[in-house]
Amino acid sequence: MKRTAEIVLGVIGILGYGLITALGGFMLFLQNNEDVLQEVVEQSPDMGLNDLNTVMEGMGAGGWALLITSILAIILSLVAIFLIKGNKQPKIAGSIFIVISILGSIVTVGFGIIPGIFLLISGIMCLVRKQGTL
Repeated sequence: MKRTAEIVLGVIGILGYGLITALGGFMLFLQNNEDVLQEVVEQSPDMGLNDLNTVMEGMGAGGWALLITSILAIILSLVAIFLIKGNKQPKIAGSIFIVISILGSIVTVGFGIIPGIFLLISGIMCLVRKQGTL
């Protein structure tokens, strides 16, 4: 039995988490960019320096959380896809997909919900479909 649908959904989830990786990297870039800091100070003069520092620190922490979570999700999704290929261990791959989708959606505070849905569907399909002979 071919598991093309699970693999395609897994790849779509990987691409979604790739976009989240880019978003996390962009947030880290903005946090360390002095021009952005100057622009924010000019645009909102009533914002205090402490408020600005809090926002920038939050952007850095959020950027790291998005970056690390999405990179781990991509790596584990690739592992799950290799487990699916050839119908080797679809139950383990399905469990990996489901865990990634739930934890990725929670840790990224909702940013990873769309790719998480694709991985969740792929994981459910891996667990539900019967394992046939080749």
